[in-house]
Amino acid sequence: MMKSSFLRDCLIALAAFAILAVLPFVYPSRGMSDFVIRLAAFGIFATSLNLLVGYAGLESFGHGLFFGLGAYTFALTMQKLGTSIPVAFALTILLSVVVACVVGAICVRLKEIYFAFLTLAFQMLLHSLIIAWTPLTGGDQGLTGGVPRPPFLGIRLDQPYHLYLFCGGLLVLCLLLMRHIVQSPFGYTLRMIRDNPARATFLGVQVWRMRLAAFVIAGAFGSIGGMVMSLFVSGAFPDFAYWTISGEAIFMIMLGGTTVFFGPLAGAIMLLMLNDAVTKLTEHYGLVLGIIILMFALGLRKGFMDYLAEWWRGRQMSSVAAPAATQARPLPAQPVKVAGE
Repeated sequence: MMKSSFLRDCLIALAAFAILAVLPFVYPSRGMSDFVIRLAAFGIFATSLNLLVGYAGLESFGHGLFFGLGAYTFALTMQKLGTSIPVAFALTILLSVVVACVVGAICVRLKEIYFAFLTLAFQMLLHSLIIAWTPLTGGDQGLTGGVPRPPFLGIRLDQPYHLYLFCGGLLVLCLLLMRHIVQSPFGYTLRMIRDNPARATFLGVQVWRMRLAAFVIAGAFGSIGGMVMSLFVSGAFPDFAYWTISGEAIFMIMLGGTTVFFGPLAGAIMLLMLNDAVTKLTEHYGLVLGIIILMFALGLRKGFMDYLAEWWRGRQMSSVAAPAATQARPLPAQPVKVAGE
């Protein structure tokens, strides 16, 4: 059953990548291509955060630590070491996993509010380090000079269409892997821990180890989002590690929903579109965007995909309940025949 489900997801992923591949020919716009690349970065980032928030029940305010770490590590590796892009990706993910193991081992044993603020503290520590270590990181000016893009396996990321395909492919691949993770026994164990950690402990689950594993996996995927953004801007900037980047991911989850896997991706689409539209209309885009998000949250009281999923379940239940009610309707009473009549 699980293998057939994964095969189905692989086929859907291939279809999604095929659509992304032909989209620039159907709608040839540089703005559209740039939007898809930004969506790849923030879609991976927000979905990785939802592994913690939606599935493990861990409210992280500092997930931007891995976004910034991924962007800076990848850009510095390409600039200073001159490695190939796959090697730089592998080294960045490895460093992110090590940092996630250290930070997670400290944080996951704490209660919810302490966990949230301690992760934020670690993120701001990285931001302060970026600002202070000017000879390496460029300080508050960011890491300039461009990110080298040597060709590999016939892929030339210095060409816009190749960069578009590469980032779109990473989005599809990362979503496929994270989807497989949340549908695995590990993912269902995380749900059990989220709903009732005491019962999970009683059943023999080592809660802190499972939470640490989720934290490490989320950190690794979060760094991939940072690497995609570093490729897009051909550099890295302190804003990538500032607390607002974590806030944007939280907004994406709020807009899209936490109970549906593709909720964060939908939220990323909505927030990026809102941000682009509001920025063109007013200089006070932060205020206007905040009011729109507040009205959205107070109106639906849940993410958009959560609302759709709940509506769909209600419709399915009503369609099933109607025939059942018809079948359960009592038959009309029949006259009793008496012998001799």
